[in-house]
Amino acid sequence: MGIGGVSVWQLLIILAILIMVFGTKKLRGLGGDLGGAVKGFKKAMSEDKAAEDDTTAKSEVADDTDKKA
Repeated sequence: MGIGGVSVWQLLIILAILIMVFGTKKLRGLGGDLGGAVKGFKKAMSEDKAAEDDTTAKSEVADDTDKKA
């Protein structure tokens, strides 16, 4: 068994059909676009996580300052 119950041979046949229908240039461009989208999504998620961590750290410092005062 392959991925999700699909065997390796079935995946190869699907890949061959896709290459015949779309051509290698179109598939290469589609793969590049998809990779760029995934990279952008990961970058946005890491920036959001960093901003969240920064906000949490600032609120903890403010809480510590309030307790000391």
